[in-house]
Amino acid sequence: MNNIKLDPHGEVLLLQYRKLHPTLVSLADKAYNLLLQALKEQGIYVTAIEHRVKTEKSLAGKLELKGAKYKSIDDITDLVGLRVITFYTDDVDKVAAIAKRIFDIDWQNSVDKRKLHELDAFGYNSLHYICRLKDPSEPSIRFELQMRTALQHVWSTIVHDTGYKGEVKIPREYLRQFNRLAGLMELMDDEFSRLRLALTDYRRQTLALVKSGQLDQVPLSRESFRNYLDLKPFHRLNRRIAAVNQAEIFSVPIMTYLPVLESFGLETLGDVQHFIDENSEDAYQLALAQLAVTELDLLSSNTSLHYLCLVHVLKHGGGREGLKSLYDIINGEQDTNGMLADVMLTQAETLPFMQKVKTQNNTTL
Repeated sequence: MNNIKLDPHGEVLLLQYRKLHPTLVSLADKAYNLLLQALKEQGIYVTAIEHRVKTEKSLAGKLELKGAKYKSIDDITDLVGLRVITFYTDDVDKVAAIAKRIFDIDWQNSVDKRKLHELDAFGYNSLHYICRLKDPSEPSIRFELQMRTALQHVWSTIVHDTGYKGEVKIPREYLRQFNRLAGLMELMDDEFSRLRLALTDYRRQTLALVKSGQLDQVPLSRESFRNYLDLKPFHRLNRRIAAVNQAEIFSVPIMTYLPVLESFGLETLGDVQHFIDENSEDAYQLALAQLAVTELDLLSSNTSLHYLCLVHVLKHGGGREGLKSLYDIINGEQDTNGMLADVMLTQAETLPFMQKVKTQNNTTL
């Protein structure tokens, strides 16, 4: 502050600020906590929420330039500032709706900079509300709430860092480059929001198709497979296998088998359902051959899918190497996978479906 020179009125305002500072700190914390809690309750995920009290140095610089426009410290609306940075443009409006509910908004001094651009220009977008706490027991001090997207925040930071809006006049060719980049970032903001809406619609359509049983129309993906698991497609076979030893079933992640199903060339949920229907009996017989000689009384919920995959590999002539590759996907590559493949192949060799495989192979030869 050594180089800042204030007139008497500016000094008075600065003195008022010093006396008010503890109240400003308390206000910043309360406004931040109110907003943070409201965002959590509404399930709105933001990339950042910040709050601060303007420093004395920053205020002094402001008063040096335009202190005469403020009659008292109460006329300065950004002594306390909050900023919410969202991922998507439509989330800015959601945050604004929450702010209107939990704060009193000074509409006369609030500004939506998103609506101020000329038709042929691009630039910094942000929504600024001037707010007060609604609680009548709190001081009626105004504060600023800025709401913008992450890309808008990046643009603002770049503008500040490069001195784009500084005192030195920027050459025309550089201004043109700024405008081109700003337009690109604005387009990216809009497209990310459109893409999110499109993906949300796709998920809803996929879920509706899964629930209605139209599985052949649903491409196999992480999202669709997760929805499909809600139908408990492996539950019946799990219960049948568990009955061999009167075992209990405990839940484990099944999504780890998605790469296995994709490696089999399954492309839709209908393909997965056909895979289950075609292999269930043989998977049960293979599980029976392995588990009947044990006393296992606890089985994981992926047991049936595991045996379905083993049967599929063997039916398609994968043999020992196919089984080992399957174990490599499930367990990660390790030396014991070859041993597991040998054991499983030995236990499967006497089963009817393997006899068919051998007959088909001999016929082909």
